[in-house]
Amino acid sequence: MKKAIAVQDFDNLDIDLEEFRKYGYKVIDAITEYYSTIKDRKIISESSSKEIEKVFEETLPLTGTSVNNILGEWHNRVLPHTTHLGSPRYFGFVNGSGSMISVFADALATSVNMNSGGWKAGPAATEIERRVIKWIAELINYPTICGGLLVGGGTIANFSALLTALRNTADYNTTEEGLQSNKKRGKFTLYMSDHEGHISIVKAADMINLGRNAIRRVPSNEDLTMNTDALEKMLDEDIKDGLIPFCIVAQVGSINVGVVDPLERIAEICKERKLWFHADGACGAFGAILPEIAQMYKGLEQADSVTLDPHKWLYIPYEAGCLLVKEEEKLRRTFSIAAPYLQGTLPSDYNGLDFFEYGPQMSRGFNALKIWMTIKNYGKEGYQKLLRQNILCAKHLHQLVLQSDVFVPMHQPQLFIYAFRFFPLQLRNKNEEEIKSYLDVMNQKIADTITASGFAFIMTSKIKEKIVIRLSICSHRTTIQDIDKVFEKLTTIAGELKEKKEIY
Repeated sequence: MKKAIAVQDFDNLDIDLEEFRKYGYKVIDAITEYYSTIKDRKIISESSSKEIEKVFEETLPLTGTSVNNILGEWHNRVLPHTTHLGSPRYFGFVNGSGSMISVFADALATSVNMNSGGWKAGPAATEIERRVIKWIAELINYPTICGGLLVGGGTIANFSALLTALRNTADYNTTEEGLQSNKKRGKFTLYMSDHEGHISIVKAADMINLGRNAIRRVPSNEDLTMNTDALEKMLDEDIKDGLIPFCIVAQVGSINVGVVDPLERIAEICKERKLWFHADGACGAFGAILPEIAQMYKGLEQADSVTLDPHKWLYIPYEAGCLLVKEEEKLRRTFSIAAPYLQGTLPSDYNGLDFFEYGPQMSRGFNALKIWMTIKNYGKEGYQKLLRQNILCAKHLHQLVLQSDVFVPMHQPQLFIYAFRFFPLQLRNKNEEEIKSYLDVMNQKIADTITASGFAFIMTSKIKEKIVIRLSICSHRTTIQDIDKVFEKLTTIAGELKEKKEIY
């Protein structure tokens, strides 16, 4: 006779519900206090990287710590060493400023812990994501019959787009045989601007294992848009050399200067040559929301795929990337995979979409909720107002630069990204090549100095091999007054460094 298994006490270690409520209010108070001070905070930590590393040096906990003590760590250890991307004076990379309602959305999404990889594990999450995809398409005037999905960011979105492009244009089954097939007759190539093409395309090509030199860099026009005449010539030469072009990547709001490539002409070329037309709009595609600049986006609706980052110019907190594909079935064909445990072995009454069949991830968080809530909170008109404010700030900064004796513009701003260069009036009669090293160092030092001060976060980039000061003005909190104060500070720093004749 078998012995009965002894009954033991089990503990799931959940927090007592009343305690949870008490600490929940405490967390909301902390977040509210943070938002009340965000405009006045120094944007980066004053501690060195080594000092911050030491703050978080600790052994693996063997016993539990009280919730009260853990929450105290937020104030004592985490917040003092945070970079405040939500500040109105944060202008680095292209980072969204974070809508407040998303704080509620993330908390609610985390509480139910739905897996939006499949409908059965996340029915509401799946349907909300489907609705968000349609709304995003409608906002940018892309066909709403499209398919798509949310991903971590622009790199994964571009990877998913390029793999979809390859699997739907190759003349053999790359899904089953991959790039090692003996049916492969040449090297696949894709094309993007030599100047403004984004590094995520390189990473995506690398991840697909096409090889980084599969990317053909198309010469740019003077305004840094893709030269489509050069593109056609390059395509002809490459085909003659036995290469297999499969995709053209257009920039829709480029990373350095915010330009939009000639989308209509690229669409025509792709149609004529049966190539995949991918629009990389991670930075700027949402500008199509504005009717006054809609002409600039003409042709976007013809793209086979579009990447966008709501965590950039929709002000959504991380992570929130997005891919739209005009023909949903082509996306499913790229990523679909079957296993009994994923869908069950017997039929069910649900025959709808499972997102694990449409992208690289199987398990997926409920990221759609924060986008859904924020779009509902702001509405299309609210977004139009916020985007116009960002563009107005960029144009205002351009006017300040034009009137300055210290800085010169590098381009005319079209969207929210603006780059300019320290080049004082008294040096403009000299041969720029002879003083390029000095100018490059000064531009870098000016950006480093203002960032180190904590007053603003500004980085440099390169335009036509010149180091420039670059501002990404995509915070919904940035005002004209912020731009004035930052430009005044930059001018002061430039004067002080010039007086010291300080060079690295």
